[in-house]
Amino acid sequence: MILGTRRDAPKTRGPEDSRGYRIFRVVNTIVLIGVVVVTLYPFLNIVARSLSEEAYIIAGKVSIVPRGFDLTAYKLVTSDSMFWTNYRNTVVYTVVATLISIVLTTCYAYVLSKLRLKGRGFLIGVALFTMFFSGGLIPNYVLVTSLGMKNTIWAVVIPNAISVFNLLVMKAFFESLPSELEEAAAVDGLNTYGILLRIVLPLSKAIIATMVLFYAVSFWNSWFTAFLYIDRQDLLPVTVYLRNLIAGATSAESSGAADADKIQAAATLQAVTIVLTTLPILAVYPFVQRYFVRGVMLGAVKG
Repeated sequence: MILGTRRDAPKTRGPEDSRGYRIFRVVNTIVLIGVVVVTLYPFLNIVARSLSEEAYIIAGKVSIVPRGFDLTAYKLVTSDSMFWTNYRNTVVYTVVATLISIVLTTCYAYVLSKLRLKGRGFLIGVALFTMFFSGGLIPNYVLVTSLGMKNTIWAVVIPNAISVFNLLVMKAFFESLPSELEEAAAVDGLNTYGILLRIVLPLSKAIIATMVLFYAVSFWNSWFTAFLYIDRQDLLPVTVYLRNLIAGATSAESSGAADADKIQAAATLQAVTIVLTTLPILAVYPFVQRYFVRGVMLGAVKG
């Protein structure tokens, strides 16, 4: 007797096939596109203004497309030797500060990830306390000055060396690593530093790349610390150079000391400086972006 073939059972519809979920995806797509447009428009406008002739800028005809392609403002900014000096300072400060921050944050987070550590709760409490409370602007200034760090690179890189948020994210990541790996390494004869360098860090490339991105962007964009602790023009970062341009144009506009053309020319120089200051971060980001989401999710709290 030949048995007849049975029809395949109908496929069950998952939640992603429901009408509500399809509506959610459409709405979510529209909202995200709106966020992208709102985020990109100011930057595209700055780029367009930096490449446009002043006549079109004064007439208000520049939106996101350059009008009357002109590189005069770029030539003026790049011909200023102080701009390149401050730019070099920014690169040095960012590299040194990021390196110091990564070393300190990694060591501190690795220590806090050990549940058997005596005084662990106290160390976590100290970190959390500094997240919500600080000594204040004047005590910090007195401290940095008394330590002899004023007008040095250390005044920029040391005071903000550890971000508590980054510390907690990295601590959560280290806690998610299997403890059996470290126990096996200890049986093989590795000490604490050997386990960290040869076992833990190779497994932590994603979170380290994420922390490098966080710290590098933070130090690259920082200007107030240098503005506060550095008096010499040749030691300032390029962000303070940009801040001085903006402050000069704003004060001239408010006091009526300059006509509209001069104010607009200053605004064009600001746009050029913003573009030149932002380009390095935009160039580096694509290389570490693939680690970004993975690193943050690995360090997230699991339910």
